[in-house]
Amino acid sequence: MSATALPEAFITPLLGGLTVGVAAMWLLFSLGRVAGISGILWRVMAGPDRHWRVFFLMGLLMGGVVIHDVLGMPVPTQSGTPLPLVVFSGLLVGFGTRMGGGCTSGHGVCGIGRQSLRSIVATATFMVTGVLTVFMIQHIVGGAV
Repeated sequence: MSATALPEAFITPLLGGLTVGVAAMWLLFSLGRVAGISGILWRVMAGPDRHWRVFFLMGLLMGGVVIHDVLGMPVPTQSGTPLPLVVFSGLLVGFGTRMGGGCTSGHGVCGIGRQSLRSIVATATFMVTGVLTVFMIQHIVGGAV
């Protein structure tokens, strides 16, 4: 990576992180709700008070489209992973978020900011599991991540 590309590599993630933080704060201060995406999605399908959740999720989708159009970023291409494996992986992630009482956005973004011990432990577990998974795939299984 060249020295001129270095600042560019940090601007998009920095703006994304700031946007997520502002959205999480807005939701907490305006509605008293935590921006945990798995909980929001779960309650859109099976729960009361759906309107704000639907609008929040629509905003996430529309935000991605707007940023794509404004920045002219390419649409991600398919990874070549078979669709059944992608679906199975998604189901495992969904199962894990239910077991863990939330996802990385709820625990990592909002819970740590509220100094929740449960969220700190959950986020540490997510991180350690991710590191171990990558290590196992790269060094034991011999695959590429």
